[in-house]
Formats: sequence, structure tokens, C-alpha cells
Amino acid sequence: MKPSRLFTEHPESVGQTYGQHFRFACGFATRMLLGGTACLFHAFFPFAFRHTGSTCITDLYERLIASRSSANARARMSAVR
Repeated sequence: MKPSRLFTEHPESVGQTYGQHFRFACGFATRMLLGGTACLFHAFFPFAFRHTGSTCITDLYERLIASRSSANARARMSAVR
């Protein structure tokens, strides 16, 4: 396998370019870090950020499912052509 394929094989498998995948993954990681930080803060101060972790998980899950759905739709459209 060419070394460049290491950077493009997975993004292509989810219907994205390397740049699109990079932005999506960085956004996802940032949201996870912020949610995780809120959960850690909540561990010490139970009155703070009571719903932030579960809201973050729900939002990220919905975002991932929406991304998969649009990738599947693009794959179906390109198969029809």
C-alpha cells in the first residue's frame, strides 16, 4: 500500500476528502475534550454541569449518524450514475 493511502483510505470510505475528515475529526475531538472536562469538573463539584456529559454524548452520536447517512446517500447516488 502506498504511504499516501494511509491518509486517504479511511476518509474515502466514509465519503470524505482528507481535509473534510480532518475538520470533522478535529471538531469531534474538541467537543469530546470539552465534554470530558465538564465531566471531570462535575466529579469534584456535583452541582455543576449536571447534564453536560450526557448532552455532549447525545449530540456527538446524532452528528455521527447524520454524517454516516449523508455518506451512504452520496454512495448510492454515485452507484446510480
